[in-house]
Amino acid sequence: MGCNMRQISTLLVVLLLLTATEMGPIRVVEARTCESASQRFNGPCVRASNCASVCNSEGFPSGRCRGFRRRCFCVKNCRE
Repeated sequence: MGCNMRQISTLLVVLLLLTATEMGPIRVVEARTCESASQRFNGPCVRASNCASVCNSEGFPSGRCRGFRRRCFCVKNCRE
């Protein structure tokens, strides 16, 4: 009923692997956003919801008003 040294060392390696994977740093990756000036939005951008709806028609998921001139910029997640 005795455990031999090979079984003990195998068990120890498995336990070390399990604890090493659990203790690793947690990495959170944020997607970068790309902005492009809207091609179809006319006039100053006053409401972000209007800008977002125009950007949706251009194929972007959202849009926002930016800058001193209050222009509409369409926003999407970038790919590297």
